[in-house]
Amino acid sequence: MADPQAPARTAHEAGAAAREAAVERALAGLGLDAKTRLLAGQDMWTLPALPEIGLASLVMSDGPIGVRGVRWTADDPSVALPSPTALAASWDPDLARRAGVLLAQEARRKGVHVLLAPTVNLHRSPLGGRHFEAYSEDPYLTGRIGTGYVAGVQSGGVATTVKHFVANDAETDRFTVNNLVSERALRELYLAPFEAIVAGARPWGVMTAYNSVNGPTMTEHRHLVQEVLRGAWGFDGFNVSDWMAARSTTGALRGGLDVAMPGPGTVYGEALARAVRAGEVTEAEVDAAVRNVLRLAARVGVLDGAEPAVTEPPAAVDGPALAREIARRSFVLVRNERAALPLRSGTVALIGAAARDARILGGGSATVFPARVVSPLDGLTAALPEGSLTYAVGADPNTELAVADRGFELRAVCRDADGKVIGTGSAPNGHIQWMGSDLPEGVTHDRLHSVELTGTFTPRESGPHTFGIKGVGAFTLTVDGTTHYDDVQRPAKDDPFLSFFGAPEPRAEVDLTAGEPVEVGLTHVVELPEGAGMKVVTFALAHAEPRRDPDEMIAEAVRAARGADTAVVVVATTDRVESEGFDRTDLRLPGRQDDLVRAVAAANPNTVVVVNSGSPVELPWREEVAAVLLSWFPGQEGGAALADVLTGRDEPGGRLPTTWGALADAPVTRVTPENGELPYDEDLFIGYRAWDRAGRTPAYPFGHGLGYTDWTYESVEVDGTTAKVRLRNTGDRPGREVVQLYLAPAEPDASRPVRWLAGFAGAEAGPGERAEVTVELPRRAFEVWDEATGSWAFVKGSYELRIGRSIADRRITATITV
Repeated sequence: MADPQAPARTAHEAGAAAREAAVERALAGLGLDAKTRLLAGQDMWTLPALPEIGLASLVMSDGPIGVRGVRWTADDPSVALPSPTALAASWDPDLARRAGVLLAQEARRKGVHVLLAPTVNLHRSPLGGRHFEAYSEDPYLTGRIGTGYVAGVQSGGVATTVKHFVANDAETDRFTVNNLVSERALRELYLAPFEAIVAGARPWGVMTAYNSVNGPTMTEHRHLVQEVLRGAWGFDGFNVSDWMAARSTTGALRGGLDVAMPGPGTVYGEALARAVRAGEVTEAEVDAAVRNVLRLAARVGVLDGAEPAVTEPPAAVDGPALAREIARRSFVLVRNERAALPLRSGTVALIGAAARDARILGGGSATVFPARVVSPLDGLTAALPEGSLTYAVGADPNTELAVADRGFELRAVCRDADGKVIGTGSAPNGHIQWMGSDLPEGVTHDRLHSVELTGTFTPRESGPHTFGIKGVGAFTLTVDGTTHYDDVQRPAKDDPFLSFFGAPEPRAEVDLTAGEPVEVGLTHVVELPEGAGMKVVTFALAHAEPRRDPDEMIAEAVRAARGADTAVVVVATTDRVESEGFDRTDLRLPGRQDDLVRAVAAANPNTVVVVNSGSPVELPWREEVAAVLLSWFPGQEGGAALADVLTGRDEPGGRLPTTWGALADAPVTRVTPENGELPYDEDLFIGYRAWDRAGRTPAYPFGHGLGYTDWTYESVEVDGTTAKVRLRNTGDRPGREVVQLYLAPAEPDASRPVRWLAGFAGAEAGPGERAEVTVELPRRAFEVWDEATGSWAFVKGSYELRIGRSIADRRITATITV
């Protein structure tokens, strides 16, 4: 029988061969200096164009929830999808693929060729500060979601860079830490998602991490990059450093690093050309890196004479609609006593600062600026009958200043050393972040001496307002005609990203009247270090509204809750809890939010709590409330999606991609190195594997999640390693179930986990209807890494196949013998 896919495969192979020929022609037309220049960024986000070979400039942009582009400003808005933990909570690789298609569309709109995403590091410890940007504690789930995401982005002709290769699982001392990981743990856990994505989606790029692994830094790790990634796995894409990660010219090149970012002051460029001429490395080694970059250029369509890998992009995607769909399908209902959800008819008291001022994404380089944000207050106001909703702040989790935004109308004025205005720019909020050539028209780094943020602020509350400054250097802060600060802010520690991720410093407290505008100004004297390779102007005007008495705020919320049929409390983390650049010190909700929930629950037994965090937090009151819904960082349409789920228009579709429990019970908590080293002493036992080994019960187990209907698992048929599961929707409304399959060896082995995720599938059915899913268990589910032979070993024997709604909710079992 003829293969129906043969023509498409033949055309693909022919296209790839033609691109390789174009790459070789282009390579032959380059001299050494041009080659080495191509391997060094020309600025923060781009590689240089080489017109002599018909090569346009390659443009990169941060992700993973949106495409920011080369400008870090709200003037250039982007669709903001829910956080990666939310996407993984859908347990739906096809939904991840659709998200990728949208991001490719956004990238093409912004002239971006390479998306710096996805992050597929694992949730090794719940204290990891950047876990919201990664998918899961489980390598199989991470690999499946990441494969869908990469396939979707690249189907739109845009490259991905799967990151951060490898074992970049915490933020503390991330530039210098040497993570000590056994070869078996590397293979079975930390490398596994990367390997799955390379095999399943053929990514066009990988980003190597800051950290070291067992000695070598990842930008110089010849074994893991050259021998494993490129050699054993057959990866043929380009390898870019994390920003400022490359440290050695010869070490990086021989370690397999193709591009050192950002530029132009990197270990490549002129330094690499000198190394070749000095005989420290060969031009053939340079050619190998250049070839990988030219192949990338050919694939994304910026190399003349090479047909791009995608000539017809996918059909257009409605970004806000998809953002809303992902959010509602990611929400995890972990508790629903007395059928508190969907909301019953009647009045609702909405409580919480995050209900009004939504937190939609995590802090750091994942930041994008959407054109609009739907808060929970916005969403519920639109969805509920007029007059049925009240709102109270209750408790504010923000203990630090935030970037000036609501009520501020600002512009940026640029001056030279003589005080002459050389340009002006818009400032949608109080944050200036100009990178490379991203300066207002007419302004150059050579002439720029100072930047003044100036305009007005109209407060929405009367009382003492706090103003502050985020950044390093000389600043002058004025409010209502009075200078409150004129000095130099110095860094508390030596961190090249302190200006990006550091906390604002409070510098003034001014009594203001609601509705009465005042003039504000913040002037910064720009000083770029001599020979700075990365030219960045970054600082912010920060602000906090008057601090009300916390007890009074909680009492106000209690009164609102007592007078309503249902109380909905939205609790949240902040940028100082979950962000790039630092790890967490605990899992508590900031501020008085725990006190707020307990007080509201005591006043109204029908209290629903919405948890707005990107990764686990402790919920000490969870048994005292009627329902708990995890909304993650839900993206720009989060409030609309929340209204969909709370009112029952849609069911919450998510299942936990990581275990939630108290920090005191968490088996793996160490994220701080000693003497520069962080031993992964837990070896294979992270996440649910570690909870099982320790014999501890978490608050909510891996895979847990409730819907608005009930399911009965009726039967399973096993044929070899294929399982066919039948189940029935026994509730009174349509629903989607995530069927989860776990393997447990019949003869326990202390060197292996008690059980592990081996497969999953989604099933949909109407009331009373039956659904059937077929899951092929991968060979790797039965393999272990044999350190003695340096290869995978297939472990024969008998396994119990446990099938159910979570790792702790087994509904049906079968035996597999292999």
